[in-house]
Amino acid sequence: MQVRIGGVSRAFLTGLAALFLSAFAASAAGIYLGSVSELIVLLPGIMIMVPPSINMRGSISGVLASRLSSSMHLGEFDMDFSGEGVLGSNLRASFVVTVIIAFALGLIAWGVALAFGIEGLNVIDFVVISVISGILSGVIVMAITLLVAYISYRHGLDLDMIASPTVTTSGDIIALPMLILTTLAVLRISPLVRGGLFSLIIVGAAISFVYVMAGNTKVREIGREIIPLLVFLSFIGTLAGLTYTLDLEQLVEFGVFLIILTPFTGMCGSIGGILCSRLATGMHTGAIEPTLVPERTVFLKFGTSYAYIIIIMPLITLIAFASAHLLGLGSPDIGSLFLAVVLAALVVMTLVSILAYATAGLSFRYGLDPDNFGIPVISATIDLIGAAVLVGVLHMLV
Repeated sequence: MQVRIGGVSRAFLTGLAALFLSAFAASAAGIYLGSVSELIVLLPGIMIMVPPSINMRGSISGVLASRLSSSMHLGEFDMDFSGEGVLGSNLRASFVVTVIIAFALGLIAWGVALAFGIEGLNVIDFVVISVISGILSGVIVMAITLLVAYISYRHGLDLDMIASPTVTTSGDIIALPMLILTTLAVLRISPLVRGGLFSLIIVGAAISFVYVMAGNTKVREIGREIIPLLVFLSFIGTLAGLTYTLDLEQLVEFGVFLIILTPFTGMCGSIGGILCSRLATGMHTGAIEPTLVPERTVFLKFGTSYAYIIIIMPLITLIAFASAHLLGLGSPDIGSLFLAVVLAALVVMTLVSILAYATAGLSFRYGLDPDNFGIPVISATIDLIGAAVLVGVLHMLV
């Protein structure tokens, strides 16, 4: 039962507090992206990798957190790091999936860049940058996820309400600078060394794939369910990056767009992630039936998501507007920017609510774990439609 404080549930306030902290952190990631706009112009291929790189960090660790949360609600969680324990098997699966998906993402990004004539990086560069930055940022974000899960477990907090904002924002803060720094480091080493790293990465990806196929039952189950999905969603994420790349002149002209993109998609992803986790937990525990027409309980969860949008989006808009002026970057007037961000977020959240419920319901009905599908699908969808909706609304209003 939820504790109510002055008519507002403790769970809602817990989620709101996590989202407030995440909003400031995600805005910092957006400010960083705006500050390296000159590098992005010189190497536009990097922009293709920004959305899927962030998305994969958040998706893999978000799925990890969602599965751990469900195990807590079902009374199965404990701090057992062995390969047979819930925690240990999930951590192992998350790491090897990170290696495999980062390798696939590098190949996909190279293929998309080649298809659209975007020059600057070759296949070796894309793969080496993707895997090194993916492993480094992935390990850090997984460690943060583990810490949040431990704190929730010890203090009786609802992990569904705090994991997604924490994990998504950690992905924003860590994955983006790690991608840029790794790119700068990789491009400074000799082509021969890059080739050697590429060979080692191929071997590492192959070993990771074999481990997934030959690992224990839990690792195999997780890997077989989410690897095909994440490979497909990596491709979707590169299309979002392509949207940014093809509209790069507009984004650089109004630098505030680069600043707002990361917190906008990050906050939509966090709020959507909370919804996905709560729907998955509700279906696991039997509190929610995956009916064609959602129950009243589900609509209340949708309403919570809209409330978060109304509260959080004005905050990130103000931060982005102020930061753009401090950095000397272009921006439309605050009224147009505010209206565009809030309207775009409401449109995105409507689509996300429908998709989140459909994904959770279908996966549950077909005997799959909704924890493995909801957050990755929502994250990739937000990257793609979030970019299109926000840029489209901004074009109409500016």
